[in-house]
Amino acid sequence: MKDLWTVKYRPKSLDEIVGNEQSVDMVRKLAMSNNLPHFVFHGPENSGKSSTAFAIANELYGEDYERNLAYFNASDFFEQGKNYLVRDKRFRRIIGTDDPKKINKSVINIFKDIINEYAAMPPVDADFKIIFIDNAESLNSDSQHALRRIMEKYTASSRFILSTTQPSKLISPLRSRGLQLFFTHVSDDKITKFISRIVDAEGLTVNNDGIDALVYHARGNIAKALNTLQVASIQPGNDNIGPQQIYDATLGEQSENITNLFESIIAKNILEARKYIDALILEEGLSGQEILLQLHKVTVNYNETDDIISRWVTKIADTDFYLTEAANDRIQLEALVAGFCQ
Repeated sequence: MKDLWTVKYRPKSLDEIVGNEQSVDMVRKLAMSNNLPHFVFHGPENSGKSSTAFAIANELYGEDYERNLAYFNASDFFEQGKNYLVRDKRFRRIIGTDDPKKINKSVINIFKDIINEYAAMPPVDADFKIIFIDNAESLNSDSQHALRRIMEKYTASSRFILSTTQPSKLISPLRSRGLQLFFTHVSDDKITKFISRIVDAEGLTVNNDGIDALVYHARGNIAKALNTLQVASIQPGNDNIGPQQIYDATLGEQSENITNLFESIIAKNILEARKYIDALILEEGLSGQEILLQLHKVTVNYNETDDIISRWVTKIADTDFYLTEAANDRIQLEALVAGFCQ
């Protein structure tokens, strides 16, 4: 693919964001007043939290917004650790090496140093800069308390936006430092209108049944709809995209590691299953809930009795519930594997 459509069609302004009107309107009013507070954006994956954060920066600072915006993904820090730190060129000067074995400090202390340094930097031609921390639920208690103190110390020159799918994992003092805004997936009507605009912009031919199939598959997730439509559009012979082409595209979205994970579970090979969990989280960057969603699809289509499949699906549903309160996706996924293997 030449350009990912999720990047190509990412909103450049708050007016371009689809859905979540109440939260976006609140952000717009605060941005226009030039009195932006800290924010805590919470809601499911791909519900517009990151798009809104980047749109704020774009509206405040213009096309060169990256001069006054620092983006950090907390899950990269605390899931991948030192191996991630040496890959990000921004951190080389701070950690002083590109060899993870030579890093003497803990990841927590490095995180504190990095955030503190970026927060201390003065903004460029602006009253304040924005520090956006995605997947904030990955921060442990110590790093959250340190972040709270940094937010208090540099509130005159920095505004923090924390994004999370699990706000209950954030400590109360940290949540209270920011205005909490909820984001959710968009309605079928809004996603239909949005996809129709993309179809016109890309010069595609998609029949009404194809649009309906895409909207049903996306379930309000615009990123998923865009990815699926782009995959369907590049398949040979897809001059007129309908339900079959959408279905074929959705099959291509499933990771091979999901199939391998499921087969390892069925074979009751826990060590092998753990290897595929690591590959899905660390190499492919999938969240626990994204893994569960794909695992659910494989499970319900497996050639087994309804009673057994029902029992498996119940275990997956229970794990999905535990993930809303759990501190670590890997722990819950490994517990699921152990439950399957009993």
